[in-house]
Amino acid sequence: METGNSADAIETHGLARSFGETRAVAGLDVLVRRGEMFGLVGPDGAGKSTAIRLLCGILKPDAGEARVLGFDLLREAGPIKSRIGYLSQNFTLYGDLTIDENIEFFADLHGVRGFRARRDELLDFTRLTPFRRRLAQALSGGMKKKLALACTLIHRPELILLDEPSTGVDPVSRGEFWNILSGILAQGVTILMTTPYLDEAERCGRIGLMHGGRLFMTGTPAEIRAAMPGRVYEVACPAPASAYRVLRRRWSSANVVLYADRLRLSFREGASALAEAKGLLETEGCGPVRASEAAPSLEDAFVGLLGEGSST
Repeated sequence: METGNSADAIETHGLARSFGETRAVAGLDVLVRRGEMFGLVGPDGAGKSTAIRLLCGILKPDAGEARVLGFDLLREAGPIKSRIGYLSQNFTLYGDLTIDENIEFFADLHGVRGFRARRDELLDFTRLTPFRRRLAQALSGGMKKKLALACTLIHRPELILLDEPSTGVDPVSRGEFWNILSGILAQGVTILMTTPYLDEAERCGRIGLMHGGRLFMTGTPAEIRAAMPGRVYEVACPAPASAYRVLRRRWSSANVVLYADRLRLSFREGASALAEAKGLLETEGCGPVRASEAAPSLEDAFVGLLGEGSST
C-alpha cells in the first residue's frame, strides 16, 4: 500500500483562500502530529471551516502548500482522500434509510468490502446497536451526530477532520460524543476538529487560536492560558449589576464580565487597574468590594491574546 513518509499528520505553509474580496484563510501555518487531537478554535468567521475544507481537498487553495499524512495536498489527492474521514457541520444522512442502511451506503461509497463486522463494531462503539433499524429521520440530534461519525469511520481512516461536531447537540449527547472521540484517539487515529467552544478546546491535546483567517497562537491549553497577558480577578460586591454598569463606563466588555453574583475582570495592567476599579466602585457606592486573583480560563486567554495581537 502506498504510504506517505511524514511523521506528521498535517503540515501547512502559507495556505490561503479568498472568496471575492473576503480573505477566509490568510496564510495558515499549522502542524498536527500523528495520534493527537488538535483543535482549531475561534469565533464564527475566523476561517476554521474553510481551513478544514482546504485540507480535505474540497476547496483549492489560492496560495501556499500542505502535506496530509505525508502526501502533497494538490498532487496526491487520491491517496489522501482514501485515508481521511470528514464530518462537516451539515453531514448528509439519508432520512429514509435506517442506521444500518446509511452505514452500508457509505461503506459502498468508500469501496469497503465485508463491511458488516466493521459496522457492528461501530454500532457498538457509538451505542447505536439497539436503534440500528430506526430511520435516520427519526433520530435525535445527538444520535444523528453519532451515526454520521460511524459513517465517517467505516473505511478506517488514519485522520478524521471534524467541523464543529457538537454544534446543535444537547449537553448530555455532547458528553457522550466526546467520550467516543476519546476512544477513537486511543486507537491511534489523528483528530483535527474545529470548535467555537473554549470548554471543548480544553479537551484537545493542542489547540490553534484563529481569528480573521489567521492562526495567532498554538499550544496546549495550559500553555495558552499561561501566555495570557495581565491578570484576572473575581470581584464580589452587594450590587454586581450596578457595579458592572459603573465599570463598563471605564473598560470594555473584554475586560469586564458579569456573572450572576460576581464580576470577572481582566487587566493587562494587573494590580494597578484592579485598585482603580475598586476605588471607582467605592466612590459610586457599590462597596464594600472584595477582590481576589483568579486563574485565567481559556476564554480569558483568547480575548487577552487577541487584543495583544491586534495592538501590535
